[in-house]
Amino acid sequence: MLSIDVLPTGQYAQVFNGSLKLHFHEYGTPDKKKPSLLFLHGSGPGASGYSNFRQNYPFLHDAGYHVLVVDYIGFGYSDKPRDFEYSGSNQVSILHELLVQRGVEQVVPIGNSLGGYYGLQFALTYPAMVPKLICMAPGGVEDVAAWVPESPGLIAMSQAVAKGEFNSQSFRELLKLLVYDEAIITEEVIAERLPIAQAQPREVYTRAVHDPIWKSLGELKMPVLAFWGYHDQFIPVRHALVMQEKIADCRVVVSNRAGHWFMIEEPQLFNRMCLDFLRDSD
Repeated sequence: MLSIDVLPTGQYAQVFNGSLKLHFHEYGTPDKKKPSLLFLHGSGPGASGYSNFRQNYPFLHDAGYHVLVVDYIGFGYSDKPRDFEYSGSNQVSILHELLVQRGVEQVVPIGNSLGGYYGLQFALTYPAMVPKLICMAPGGVEDVAAWVPESPGLIAMSQAVAKGEFNSQSFRELLKLLVYDEAIITEEVIAERLPIAQAQPREVYTRAVHDPIWKSLGELKMPVLAFWGYHDQFIPVRHALVMQEKIADCRVVVSNRAGHWFMIEEPQLFNRMCLDFLRDSD
């Protein structure tokens, strides 16, 4: 558990056979008439559910939805073990465990980057629980060998993690790659993410295991809404077309005013289109 007080503290759940503490924020209670919303953050150093979605989940909660905003194991205020296998299977199983504990029967995952990957894997693993799915530049759409070597953002992040240290300047330079307009990377953004990044063990990345879900995307039958920034330097915007080719019901929104952080760079557009998608009965 992180002792640095840089973000609001929510609640903790005992997960993984009671051996780990998972941090999350919860707003409202499960509603039989509509699905809960599960916000899933990306993998960038220092990421947390709150820092990624602080401009989004209040809007959807105010619209009447029960909301859960999670920090994965290894991130935010959740436990950060060095001997944990940071695989999609383990993280998705823990997310499912949390939902069961909170009494959630139907859920719409809303995930960016790694969170989009976990959302896709969750929907493939527990399809009966997921009536719809929302992603922002999700990972897992294509074999990593086909695109990661050409990703400036992921190459830079891998190099930064390999060095094992972050200072304010190097951290700022890395975060600039996530956005189209560098002015978004304010002192506040640095202040709430850097201490968490400095507390994360390298094993969060070196022990990461990415299951080949790209082979199974055609199995997704629920409606999917995907967002992409045209200037994304982490996950190529062409993956939006890959999703549309593989998934039977997939709508895509692309903005040339955004990079990899669509929900942060285009919050009003993102919030409005998510709500329309959630309310759409077609």
